[in-house]
Amino acid sequence: MALLKSRPLQITAAYCATFIAMGFSMASLGPTLPGLAENTRASLSAISILFTARSLGSLAGSVGGGRIYDRAPGHRVMAVMVVALAVLTALTPLVPLLWLLAGVLFITGAVQGFLNIGGNALLVWVHGRDVGPFMNALHFCFGVGTFITPVIVAQFVDRPNGLLWTYLLLAVLILPTAVVGLLPSPRPPAVDLKQPGGRADPLLIVLIALVFGCYSGASLSYGGWIYTYALEMGLANATNAAYLTSVFWGALTLGRLAAIPLAMRFKPQVILRADYVGAFFSLLVLFLWPRSPLAVLVASAGLGFALASIYPTTMSLSGQMMVISGRVAGLFSIGNSAGAMLLPWIIGQFFESVGPRSLAVVLLADMLVALVVLAVLGRRPALVAQPG
Repeated sequence: MALLKSRPLQITAAYCATFIAMGFSMASLGPTLPGLAENTRASLSAISILFTARSLGSLAGSVGGGRIYDRAPGHRVMAVMVVALAVLTALTPLVPLLWLLAGVLFITGAVQGFLNIGGNALLVWVHGRDVGPFMNALHFCFGVGTFITPVIVAQFVDRPNGLLWTYLLLAVLILPTAVVGLLPSPRPPAVDLKQPGGRADPLLIVLIALVFGCYSGASLSYGGWIYTYALEMGLANATNAAYLTSVFWGALTLGRLAAIPLAMRFKPQVILRADYVGAFFSLLVLFLWPRSPLAVLVASAGLGFALASIYPTTMSLSGQMMVISGRVAGLFSIGNSAGAMLLPWIIGQFFESVGPRSLAVVLLADMLVALVVLAVLGRRPALVAQPG
């Protein structure tokens, strides 16, 4: 434990590296979706099942993952998951059957769920009540991974075997972050059930999980479908559509960097309200001017920047309202996975039958739900500060 206390920044840096790797994996699906559809001879509405499969896997990983981190050395668990993620990434472009590829994405999602729970929960255990800026830094690093990925795709998309080389390169970049397993693991916090906040409040957990779900549904839906949206609307060729995806993830990355000092000055509730309102108006731009390249560019940058700090800020807020055990982090991840599973799939069902504009309509409704949940959550006072 003395070694652990002397290395909080090194441990945080290791978590950040794993979140960059997770960003590579998470953002790879959207801009490679047409290529995977061609590989498996599937339509766009059918290939959207991959989003659902991955999110179902994340949901499955979230159910048991939290308890594992409460009982096993967290860094060893994360290292195993990183190696698995690299192997699954390399396998993705080699699968010629849609149902089999959906199985690979299901397992990939479960691995991502384990890593997500681990990075968030363990970071809270390391930094306690001072976690806010570090949480934003962690998710800034996830944004770095998601920003770089479409740029990598753009370099290979028009080359022979470009899909294969894209995924192999991402796998090679993911693998070294398994070094997190060499560091001492933090212990879960002791929970006193007699103290306020010691017992989990089911309604509070549901509300926070809904906030996570609305965020993840919006970010993964937009990041996953904007590439295809730009192609279907005739706004860009394959290379420029990949760069447009990078604009969204790049803005999200910059937003998380900007959120680090903001987390030191403003209450989480204030930041979250501003984020969701900004996201709503960014999507409104896309809805009103769907065929304007400038409007789509502005909407992509605005939405990415607005969504940037929602996940880390919500995690910081939950740390002020209850003790974050691995189990509680897993319950939050279930809500996060549910949003990531449902919204991209819903958009996929409407994308061909109704048209690409369904992207903006579904996500606008999602933002309205989030604002209502935040209004309800705002009436509940913080119960306890996370011990640290």
